Amino acid sequence: MNALKKTSNILIGVVILVAIWQAIIIVGKYEQSLLPPPGKVLRGVISLIQDGTLFVHLQVSLVRFAVGYLAAAILAIGLGLVLSRLQRVWEIVDPIVQVLRPVSPIAWSPFIVLWFGIGDAPAIVIIFLAAFFPVLLSTIAGVRKVDSTYLKLAENLEIRKTKLLTKIIFPAAFPSIANGLHIAIGTSWIFLVSGEMVGAQSGLGYLIVDARNQLRLDLVLAGIILIGLCGLLLDKGIRLCERWIERQWGIVPKT
Repeated sequence: MNALKKTSNILIGVVILVAIWQAIIIVGKYEQSLLPPPGKVLRGVISLIQDGTLFVHLQVSLVRFAVGYLAAAILAIGLGLVLSRLQRVWEIVDPIVQVLRPVSPIAWSPFIVLWFGIGDAPAIVIIFLAAFFPVLLSTIAGVRKVDSTYLKLAENLEIRKTKLLTKIIFPAAFPSIANGLHIAIGTSWIFLVSGEMVGAQSGLGYLIVDARNQLRLDLVLAGIILIGLCGLLLDKGIRLCERWIERQWGIVPKT
């Protein structure tokens, strides 16, 4: 029943959005060449599906995203767990992280293209940079918030080093880590598209650039909508994974 209600709410939201879109075109008297109507954009999406272009670009983008995001998440969580336990080392590393963190990954794109060339690598590196810092800082913040009672209990039970990190600290810090993973999903997906506009010859970002060069604004809008939908599905997917992990650890009750 709840699933049906959520689905109906989503459909209502979509209908409202499309109605506003069409109303803007009518009221503003925009030409189709300047702001394509929903019907034309839908036909553009169908054409991309029929000729297979959509699936090719979507597959390339998702593979790049998966490689960059997973590499950043694994490395950031691992480093975060270690650095949070080495206070002296983190005090040295923290200023470096705080200087690099606000710099947009796109700002590095001239160097990234020079170092890694044209193709998949530049987009993957940009995704990695976009995802790495949110996960790292969330991991460190989560470890610092771990209840000291857990650590004292682990000490009494003589749980040391690797087991302490994997069995006690990581599960206790997971809600904070999950928050960082959510933030990283959004930022890395955004910069994936930007990276594909800079140093790639395929992917959803390239699809938009190519459509713009052909003055096919209907395909530009189609690409934008598809990027938004993919971002939404990725966010929902990682939420499901997090809830499954939390149920396994007893953080939330099993249903």
